[in-house]
Amino acid sequence: MITTLARRGLFLTPLLWLAGCNTVVLNPSGDIAAQQAHLVVVSTLLMLLIIVPVMFLICLFAWRYRKSNTAAKYEPNWDHSTKLELLIWGAPLLIIIVLGLITWIYTHLLDPYRPLSRLDQNRPIAAGVKPLEVQVVAMDWKWMFIYPEQGIATVNELVTPVDVPVRFHMTSSNVMNAFYIPALAGMVYTMPGMETQLNAVMNKVGVYEGMSSNYSGAGFSDMHFKYHGVTQADFDAWVEKTRAGGESGALTRAKYVELDKPTIKHPIMHFASVDKGLYDLALNRCVAEGSTCINMMMHQDATRIQAAAAAKNLPKELCVTDTATASAQPTRKQ
Repeated sequence: MITTLARRGLFLTPLLWLAGCNTVVLNPSGDIAAQQAHLVVVSTLLMLLIIVPVMFLICLFAWRYRKSNTAAKYEPNWDHSTKLELLIWGAPLLIIIVLGLITWIYTHLLDPYRPLSRLDQNRPIAAGVKPLEVQVVAMDWKWMFIYPEQGIATVNELVTPVDVPVRFHMTSSNVMNAFYIPALAGMVYTMPGMETQLNAVMNKVGVYEGMSSNYSGAGFSDMHFKYHGVTQADFDAWVEKTRAGGESGALTRAKYVELDKPTIKHPIMHFASVDKGLYDLALNRCVAEGSTCINMMMHQDATRIQAAAAAKNLPKELCVTDTATASAQPTRKQ
């Protein structure tokens, strides 16, 4: 016969399943994700300073003032204590102030648009180090990665060297998505006709999981990709191999339009070359031949508004736009 203690212990057995959980969010391999994990831990501990005492006091008061405890002091007319009021309101207020200060600091420190200043907590980035540029396009339901400096592209596979800053330029060809590699950094949204950025660095060689973390339709649950953090030598060799033998040939405008059609569980693809300016065309939603780019449309609209303003003798400065930079791409002050 199972003892009472053993029966109670059976209720704890499901906790054993947690032993197989992947705690990558709290044990990442990239410096940005590591700082975000540290923020989560510090915030949780600060909040536990209130939660744990409150839970303890609930149990203590329930036990001390139980009906059978005749030794407990009974004060039916008690209604105020200055010491308790200071404790009840002062402690949470101090914790909120500290949390607010930490949040403000990390909001600016971990801004995804902010260029990196370090590889990890012990290694600052040397002056003049140029980040690796990667252009990302979220499609239905796959990810395209363009390496403009290397002149290659991939689908559903991302490769970067470790200990090298990487700047991602991201957009979407259709609906909103969210680019997320838990081991590298937090998620960043991708939106059609707009560009978002992410600066990050991977510190450990390995193969990691990348995904879309924003629901985008029927193929969302299979919108995953493999992220390979490799040494600089292995990255250079991979680039040369892709250039020499990219099985999918050249990534042209026509091939992009074909790839943009919805597919589920799309296979990995490698392209030995990429049409010049393809990402900018994708950003401005004019890859298809004969389509009008959003930045040109904005420029034409601004020109018409200026002409209309001039006809009505309105001040010119009310309608002036920088035609050289008119684009659907938002700008951020670095």
